[in-house]
Amino acid sequence: MPALSPTMTSGNIGTWQKSAGDTIAPGDVLVEIETDKAQMDFEFQEDGVLAKILKESGEKDVAVGNPIAVMVEEGTDIAPFESFTLDDAGGEKAPPAKESGEEAAESSEPADTGSKTSPSTLPKSAPQEESAPQPQESESTGGRLQTSLEREPLASPLAKALALERGVPIKQVKGTGPGGRITKQDIEKYKPASSAAPATATAGAGPTYEDIPASSMRKTIANRLHQSMNQSPHYFVAATLSVSKLLKLRQALNTSADGKYKLSVNDFLIKACAIACKKVPAVNSSWREIDGQVVIRQYKTVDVSVAVATPIGLMTPIVKGVEALGLSSISGQVKDLGKRARDGKLKPEEYQGGTFTISNMGMNPAIDRFTAVINPPQAGILAVGTTKKVAIPSSTEDGNGVEWDDQIVVTASFDHKVIDGAVGGDWIREFKNVVENPLEMML
Repeated sequence: MPALSPTMTSGNIGTWQKSAGDTIAPGDVLVEIETDKAQMDFEFQEDGVLAKILKESGEKDVAVGNPIAVMVEEGTDIAPFESFTLDDAGGEKAPPAKESGEEAAESSEPADTGSKTSPSTLPKSAPQEESAPQPQESESTGGRLQTSLEREPLASPLAKALALERGVPIKQVKGTGPGGRITKQDIEKYKPASSAAPATATAGAGPTYEDIPASSMRKTIANRLHQSMNQSPHYFVAATLSVSKLLKLRQALNTSADGKYKLSVNDFLIKACAIACKKVPAVNSSWREIDGQVVIRQYKTVDVSVAVATPIGLMTPIVKGVEALGLSSISGQVKDLGKRARDGKLKPEEYQGGTFTISNMGMNPAIDRFTAVINPPQAGILAVGTTKKVAIPSSTEDGNGVEWDDQIVVTASFDHKVIDGAVGGDWIREFKNVVENPLEMML
């Protein structure tokens, strides 16, 4: 099992792209591996022949370094390997304890801070018990990946997204792709069984619920939220922003772009976050414990994590060095990162890190405002609501009247360990000033 990210300690086996007896060339995709954040292709870097698969598609929680297949040189007779077993390859070790392994994975940066509260310095009593020989037996006979909408290892990311959009129960779909993989076409052709309606009426004989196994991604999200709420004392600062000028500037720029780019409101807000972070650098910081010394690390560049909803959970790909980027560049990166996040194709370095996060739910007209949970080890996150037209009293020559103003409500969550309340207020003031005077973003 290869380590495909700095925090990966175990992985799940997806679809094997090669079968026993197939010749492998450098760069060929051997198998899909599910990490805690994404499903990635494992490309083999040597010539050889796949002699035996030791871990079949669907095996989960395979520790990094454990044998998953046998490779031999070209020309080698693979017949003797038909009876080759995992024990013949040296056996397998138990995966690291869930507490330390998953908490390391949940950090938005690799766990190399030296913090006393970091995963590497947590008590080791539980891992010692879990690494005893007895758990190996239950693990070797243990569960395989269950077919579920949250994580179906034999379904393409596009198929999962389409199934979620159309409400198709993906575990009832028969895959026609390689190795039984469910494709987009399978979802489009799916038709519910004619007996589905009567079955619902007589469902009293069976359970009235379904237990869906939590995916690695969902477990990581749960751990991250738990860590953030326990270790980061949140406080919230809200402001109402006029975006009428911003919307007019956006329309003018998109009209003159000749199709080269199409800016969104979120692109402007990402840029405004970076400008505010440069003006109030204390917000662009994180709390660290290094070699027993507590420090506040203040970053010189603003790397904005952008929250993206995917079929398997929330991901936060990073637009790096936003303070030095133009709006069209930000727009292009956000679209590219968002697409690859939904397709499960992000590289670890594209979602690990970041100095500030923005979460925009403005595309949902029902959401006026909301509060977001800080993305550790960052110290701040901005939650953006939808745009509303608000009547503003005005004085005219004909008397009193009203003007219609486009407004949004934003709520910033700050870590009080790092950012005092007054500093958080300064940041939201600078952010409001930039958004309401958007030409400053062009300077």
